[in-house]
Amino acid sequence: MSTPTQPMPEPGAPVITEEEISLEQKEVAGLSQGQIVRRRFLQHRAAMVSLIVLALTLLLAITSIGWGPVPGWWKWNAYDVVGSPSGQRPTLAFLGIGGHFFAWGDFPFGASGQWGTDNFAQVMRGTQQTIVVVLILGLLTTVIGVVLGAVAGFFLGWVDSVIMRFTDLIITLPIILITAVVGYQFNTRGVLVVALALGLLSWTSLARLVRAEFLSLREREFVDAARVAGASNARIMFKHILPNSVGVIVVNVTLTMSGGILAEAALSYLQFGIQYPDVSLGSLISQYQGSIQTGEPYLFIWPGVMIIVIVLCLNFIGDGLRDAFDPRQKRIPKARDLRKSRQLEAMATAAGPES
Repeated sequence: MSTPTQPMPEPGAPVITEEEISLEQKEVAGLSQGQIVRRRFLQHRAAMVSLIVLALTLLLAITSIGWGPVPGWWKWNAYDVVGSPSGQRPTLAFLGIGGHFFAWGDFPFGASGQWGTDNFAQVMRGTQQTIVVVLILGLLTTVIGVVLGAVAGFFLGWVDSVIMRFTDLIITLPIILITAVVGYQFNTRGVLVVALALGLLSWTSLARLVRAEFLSLREREFVDAARVAGASNARIMFKHILPNSVGVIVVNVTLTMSGGILAEAALSYLQFGIQYPDVSLGSLISQYQGSIQTGEPYLFIWPGVMIIVIVLCLNFIGDGLRDAFDPRQKRIPKARDLRKSRQLEAMATAAGPES
């Protein structure tokens, strides 16, 4: 009887030895699936750094100028006229740039000479609008995509065909054009209309992924056991199958949020999104796109920097979640971890006969 041969590794792929595999198995021994996911995510440095940076950015945006009736610690809001006719250069200095290790000043991001507004307050207001768009977009995408994808993947037949053809129809719709038309029909270009329009059109990729997960999981033994136990279809879908699809859902929603930020910025830049009297990061870029010619490039740069920071953080967090939820992901231990493991095994072997 011939023994099965081991599959050859792909060219360029890292070779994982048995010692490395055993070390990884020791690290996760006795842990639940949730603990393993949390451990892998915490070990993803880029995701953890991005999570901290994103949290600090959102905390600064919310506490600086306040939110709604809650006042902030910054002395101006996004609508106060505080600048001089000649404008005001940024007073923010750090790490020796500007002659100080750190200095905040009266106008950390500068002030507009044409509009007379504090750029820091406006950028923080635009970041708040981004938070609202991200939250509404993520909520709508999750609810619509998960429900439609689950129903299509579980029931199949004509239900699957109708939902997937409807999904194909939504995919063909131009998001920017539809959002602009919706804003014109409601005679408003506020953050709520933009967020709702983006959320109602951004769930298609999640629905397809959830459907694929349900197609593969609906034939598993634990689903058959639930049917034999008398569980209803709704309970099987959302109690037994859906928890096994959380990884795909979380990763896709995170990446969809970053795409929604760019879509909102593009809409506002083209003057189809959030407009005066409110502000967004995209509308600030559109408003100050000529500031480079007037010698005030900081008015244009800071909104763009905030967009880049938030989008990169969400993408890195999504990468970390993908690696954490992927059961096929193998973490190659460092040489220091291998040496430490060998030392502990040697000490245990040496102490064994003595005891």
